[in-house]
Amino acid sequence: MGKLSFSQVIVVLTVVTASLLQLIDSSIVNVALTQMMGNLGASFDDIGWVVTGYAVSNVIMITMSGWMSARFGRKYYFAFSIILFTISSILCGMSDNVWELVFFRVIQGIGGGGLLSTSQAILVETFPKEDLGMATAIYGVAVVMGPAAGPTLGGYITDNFNWQWIFYINIPFGILATIMTLIYIKEPKDKVQAAKMDWFAFINLVLAIGCLQIVLEKGQEEDWFATRYITVLAIVAAVSAVLFVWRVLSVKDPIVNLRLFKISSFGVGTLFNFIFGFGLYGTTFLVPIFCQGLLGLTAQQTGLVMLPGSLATAVAMPIVGFALKKRWVPSTVYAGIGMAMFGLFSYKMSILNSGVDGGSFFWPLLIRGLGMGLIFIPLTTISLSDLDGSEIPQGTALLNMLRQLGGSIGIAAITTFISVRSAAHYLHLSEDVSAYSATTMERIRMFSQGFMAKGFDAISAAKAAYAMLFRLINQQATMLTYRDIFVLLGVFFVVIIPLLLVFKKDKAPGEGEEHMEMAME
Repeated sequence: MGKLSFSQVIVVLTVVTASLLQLIDSSIVNVALTQMMGNLGASFDDIGWVVTGYAVSNVIMITMSGWMSARFGRKYYFAFSIILFTISSILCGMSDNVWELVFFRVIQGIGGGGLLSTSQAILVETFPKEDLGMATAIYGVAVVMGPAAGPTLGGYITDNFNWQWIFYINIPFGILATIMTLIYIKEPKDKVQAAKMDWFAFINLVLAIGCLQIVLEKGQEEDWFATRYITVLAIVAAVSAVLFVWRVLSVKDPIVNLRLFKISSFGVGTLFNFIFGFGLYGTTFLVPIFCQGLLGLTAQQTGLVMLPGSLATAVAMPIVGFALKKRWVPSTVYAGIGMAMFGLFSYKMSILNSGVDGGSFFWPLLIRGLGMGLIFIPLTTISLSDLDGSEIPQGTALLNMLRQLGGSIGIAAITTFISVRSAAHYLHLSEDVSAYSATTMERIRMFSQGFMAKGFDAISAAKAAYAMLFRLINQQATMLTYRDIFVLLGVFFVVIIPLLLVFKKDKAPGEGEEHMEMAME
């Protein structure tokens, strides 16, 4: 890759700033929910909609961003999305009650949904086709760093200021990104004529993605299909999805071009990106609750634990982008090595215990960070490799939507697994606790003596001793559950490595049509 021009540098700074606004905000709120509950007088169930409302509107708009770019012009749609995101951030911080906050978070998600895919489309068209791998690397830094940086930044702000500042911090960056967009971002050379709005398809898209996202976000805490509204939403999501797919495949100019999946590189690459989203967002969710739930680390400490792995990804991605251009080895080899490294990360996490400290995560997360860099760029590049200019906006929209959806499904699956498996481990471990067990009674005696030494009377000390024993059993059950999850994740990523063989072999420079030069550099 040659030296970047001034205009390319400005475009990169603009789109990465905008992407980070959306990606950081998707995770920064989570660490401030407790403070929001107290400040706004909200229940746990109510405050959950602050996250769910944003996720629903965000994924819907990611899917529609290709059509919106074509309808209103990519530059102005991108600028409008940044402005909407920034204004709604101000309104979120000014909210007086939880439902105001939920409403403005939905608006914020609409603005954020226009940033991610549009940023990627702008980057792809800013760089020459032979540098698609490097463009993907730059975009990938934002994709991976954003979710990891969110909890760190959110923890720092929550600990030192108040929750409103997790929204107000977006203001200067939003203003800067808007100004840079209006001055430096240009319309694409291959302008796409937007299809007429198909309201039947759009309504079914909103129902399908919206209901599915709510089911994934709320399913576990509502005991899944034991709750009527979750069952109803799941049925609505399934029916609406079928109607949406039927509609967009039956019209000439659909609002979402699902026919792109007929292009084998895009279809297979997108499937792997869905899996990548499962691993990226699933482990980004899992590691913090491991650190905070079992080790008692604060949100800020947890963010610092995860930071080296994120930096490793940021360092690896440009190197991989350069290596893809040089074609030293087939691009699928990089992805395979990355998946193997993810398997190694999962193995190292599975052998940790509740007695470790934050430093024990350094090497596993470093391996994960490098592996993510090796996986993301080849898979994203191959997904876009055979798309021409007019197909790129729709392609990036679908790619990002499925990656986000993979993450939502991953988090829902992990949450459910933790609930079910930890209960099973707890029951198994509790079987050995009995008044007839000499070991159990010896433990109770030791704990009771310790409490009595602190001033407890005999009865209170015995009650506290039993409570401590069952707390330890619960902690051990949770630890065993985390081990099970990491083993399953590791095995899954290693097992799918052979599936990379379905990708076509990289073409040499100059082979095939011009757009084929983009294939897996």
